[in-house]
Amino acid sequence: MAVLTSAPRRSRWLDPSTSPLVRLDWLLWFAAGATSGLGLLMIHSATRNRARLSGRAISELYFVQRQGVAVLVGVVIAVIATAFDYRKLRDLWPLFYGLSLPLLAAVRFVGAGQGGTTAWFNVGPFQFQPSEMAKLVLIVAMAGYCHRHQGELDAWHLAQALALAGVPMGLVMLQNDLGTMLVMGVCVIAVLVVAGLKPVHLLVLFLVAASVLGGLLMSGKFASYRLDRLTSFLDQSTNARVQDLSSSEFNLRQAKAAIASGGLTGQGLQHGPLTQNERVPEQRTDFIFTAVGEELGFAGGAVLMILYALVVWRTWRTAVTTTDLFGALIAIGLVAMFAFQVFENVGMTMGMMPITGIPLPFMSYGGSAMIAYWAAVGLVQSIHRHRLES
Repeated sequence: MAVLTSAPRRSRWLDPSTSPLVRLDWLLWFAAGATSGLGLLMIHSATRNRARLSGRAISELYFVQRQGVAVLVGVVIAVIATAFDYRKLRDLWPLFYGLSLPLLAAVRFVGAGQGGTTAWFNVGPFQFQPSEMAKLVLIVAMAGYCHRHQGELDAWHLAQALALAGVPMGLVMLQNDLGTMLVMGVCVIAVLVVAGLKPVHLLVLFLVAASVLGGLLMSGKFASYRLDRLTSFLDQSTNARVQDLSSSEFNLRQAKAAIASGGLTGQGLQHGPLTQNERVPEQRTDFIFTAVGEELGFAGGAVLMILYALVVWRTWRTAVTTTDLFGALIAIGLVAMFAFQVFENVGMTMGMMPITGIPLPFMSYGGSAMIAYWAAVGLVQSIHRHRLES
C-alpha cells in the first residue's frame, strides 16, 4: 500500500514567493556598504599620522574606530527601517516633524561647534548633529503633506508646504550651517516638482530665493569668511603667493594639487605626500575626496562615482516602480539628497563649485551623517519591499 506523505513545509525565508530577502534591493545594500568601507579606508589614510604630526597622544585608529561604530549603528537602523512599513509614516510624520524642531532650536543655544557653526550636541565621547536626521524628517514631512493634498498643489497649498519646510531650514540657518540648508532646499524642490508644482510657481520660487540670497550678500551681515568660501572658486589664479591666499583659497589650492598629483592610478594607499602629511585642511571631513584622488587616482575616483551612481539609480528605480505616491515622493527626495551632495562635494574639491561644507555621503567623517545615510537606505528598502502595494 502506498503511503502518502505531505511535502515538507518550506520556511518563509526560503520561499521565493514570500521571503523578505527576495524583495530587498541587494545592489543598493552593496553600493552603500562598499562606499562606507572605502570611506573607512580613506579616513584611516588621512588621519593615521595625526598623532605624530600634532604631538597628541591618540591612536592612529581613533577616527576609524569612531566612524566604524557609526557605520554599525547605521546598518542596524537600516535593517530596522527595512522591516518597518514606511506607509505608517503617512500618519506619523507630524510627530517626527514636531520632535525635530525643538532639537534644531536647542542646538543653537546649548550645542557645540567650530568654524562659526553651532550644529551638534556633545553626548559623552560622541557628537550628535540633529540637522542630519532633520533632512530625512523634512523629506518625509513634505512627502506626507503633498500626498495628503495630491492634485491640490495650488498657490495656497504651496505656501503652506513652504512654511512647513521653512521652519526647520530657518533653524538650520541660525546654526550658520549653510550647506545643510541648501541640501534641504534641493530636497524640498525635488519633492514639490514631482508632486505637481507648476512651472510658474517654480520660477517664482527661484526668483524669490535669488533675491533673498542677493539681499543677504549685499546687506553686509553675511560673515566675510563665509562669503570667501562661497566665492573663492571664482578666482583660481595660480600666480598668487601662498601667504596672500585666504584660508578658503589655500584649502582649494591644496585640494586641487592633491587630486592632480594622483594621475591615473594614484600614488598608492597611504603613500600620498599631501594626505600623509595633512597638507589638505579638513581632509577627513569635507575634503575626503582629495585623499581618494591623490592615493587612488582617477581610477579610484571613477570606482567611487560608479558606486554613487548605483545608489542614486537604485533609489530612483524604487521611486518610479512604486505604486504609492507617498513612497515615490520620499524616494525622489532621497535621490535629490544623495545626488546633490555628491555633485557639490566633489565639485568643490576640484574648484567647480563653491565651498559649502557639505559632506560626501558614506565617505566623510561624521557619525550623525553616516547614520542618517544608512537610515535613508533602510527607508528606500522599505519602499522597495512594498512598491507593488498601495
